[in-house]
Amino acid sequence: MSNASPNDDVVDLTRRLLACPSVTPAIGDVFTALEAMLTPLGFTVDRFVAGGPPDGPVENLLAWRTTGAGPHFAFAGHLDVVPPGPGWTSDPFVPDVRGDLLYGRGAVDMKGAIAAFVAALADVPADLPGTISLIITGDEEGPAVHGTLALMERMAARGLRPDLCLVGEPTSAARLGDVVKIGRRGSVNMWIRVAGVQGHVAYPHLADNPIPRLVRILSAIEAEVLDEGTDWFQPSNIEITDLDVGNAAHNVIPGAATARISIRFNDRHSGASLIDRIAAIAARDGGTVEAKISGESFLTQPGPLSGMVQQAIHEVTGLDAELSTTGGTSDARFLSRLCPVVEFGLNNATMHKLDEAVALADLHDLRRIYRLIVERALAD
Repeated sequence: MSNASPNDDVVDLTRRLLACPSVTPAIGDVFTALEAMLTPLGFTVDRFVAGGPPDGPVENLLAWRTTGAGPHFAFAGHLDVVPPGPGWTSDPFVPDVRGDLLYGRGAVDMKGAIAAFVAALADVPADLPGTISLIITGDEEGPAVHGTLALMERMAARGLRPDLCLVGEPTSAARLGDVVKIGRRGSVNMWIRVAGVQGHVAYPHLADNPIPRLVRILSAIEAEVLDEGTDWFQPSNIEITDLDVGNAAHNVIPGAATARISIRFNDRHSGASLIDRIAAIAARDGGTVEAKISGESFLTQPGPLSGMVQQAIHEVTGLDAELSTTGGTSDARFLSRLCPVVEFGLNNATMHKLDEAVALADLHDLRRIYRLIVERALAD
């Protein structure tokens, strides 16, 4: 017995989501469209709005269906998209099929994957025991303050805790199914400030130029070797991303100098330990540090979940997917606190670009892959 409905075509579902403008933070019509897809499939849908300005309001959707006792398998994703920007061949929020591709902002990142998962649910036997849930936020592309973290609190309040989680981020690189993410590096940004005393360049003894001290601090930071990498992670890296003294005059010694650095780090470090390390370097030359941790690193060791995903990919595409931890952060960094989590989705070649597009064949294949994963996750 299946859940098949007349509205389960994966291309049609993708088009319906693409037609809803949802620049981050997303709210409104796009969630209404998704709810309308899930309700006929027997899902309980909980929509709620979290937060306020400047990082909200953000809408989130939690949906679940339980059929007897069994494992809880969750799918996580986001309906918000980055701003399309000018220069598109067609309206980025009017889905357009040209040739073998479907164009629209969010086609691969990641409305196409959400549509593929919903379409797959129509193929999953309705009497398969266990719980299937969807954890869908409108705040992944933005600050991610009122999104997945708020959803996790909502799940805890309802007594929902998944045993396994798949995040539908566009992980594929050259072909659908060539890469599965089993971890991500952490991210921390730091702002270094060195105070001085403003003065005339002709009277340096009456001033204190902060720039040489900031340069020494940055030189020392640049010389730091954080690690040599691990079995699953590339070496952590520090990048200087901004340098500013705000000095519009050529004959003035500035009163302060600032810089910003960004560190992407593997599981040999925590955000807090790196902040302490950089703060100690800065303090030697009178610098102070403010920091924001965007996320800690996580790693799901290769095992049943990643193996299940690789097997499903191979059966549909014939590819042997590579397990990887490369790339930026994702909301899997939060969900990894709950259960084993891996990421797998569409080809990422056009994400965040003009004329973002997904191959129609990939949508159909991803639906088949997701169906196999769900059925085997519940069968276990």
